[in-house]
Amino acid sequence: MEFKTLRNIENSFRQIRLYALVFAVLCIAITGFSLWKSYQFAQEQRQKIYVLDNGKSLMLALSQDAAINRPVEAREHVRRFHELFFTLAPDKNAIESNMNRAFNLADKSAFDYYKDLTEKGYFSRIISGNVQQRIEVDSVVCNFDTYPYAVRTYGNQFIIRSSNVTKRNLVTSCYLVNSVRSDNNPQGFNIEKFAVVENRDIEVIQR
Repeated sequence: MEFKTLRNIENSFRQIRLYALVFAVLCIAITGFSLWKSYQFAQEQRQKIYVLDNGKSLMLALSQDAAINRPVEAREHVRRFHELFFTLAPDKNAIESNMNRAFNLADKSAFDYYKDLTEKGYFSRIISGNVQQRIEVDSVVCNFDTYPYAVRTYGNQFIIRSSNVTKRNLVTSCYLVNSVRSDNNPQGFNIEKFAVVENRDIEVIQR
């Protein structure tokens, strides 16, 4: 009887040791998984930048792959500037609105070119002649080997009248410098020394 009792006690201890071992292994596994997930979460958070927008809203900007995305942003910045600057409607308010948005992306050189066109009566003729103008940007070539980045833009300009459409080639040059991102300048670049290199008629299409 005593021998049987001792065996039962020994079996009980073995079961307790087994349960304790299983419990310990589970605790170690859960702890390890939790530590791994915490590390993974911390790494993901390091890839994010939280920016307060006037102290009101919270915008989330991913810094991941910033070096890869920067050239894409540069070309988009230049493309957007050209679309704003060279897309015109026969309406003074619409022209001024587009120009003001374009000026947020460039330095005084863009305003100087706008002023030169104004003095030559270019925008007055657009309005009085009920002329539409639009641009198609073919390519934006940026040199990222030197700073500021030298840029050359190639495109076609379309001047649309009631009687015909004039197609003109457009080649411009400028330099890009890094700037502060904002709602008006989401890519965070600024155009400097903007100049029109070539702008001539290619063909006139009768309507």
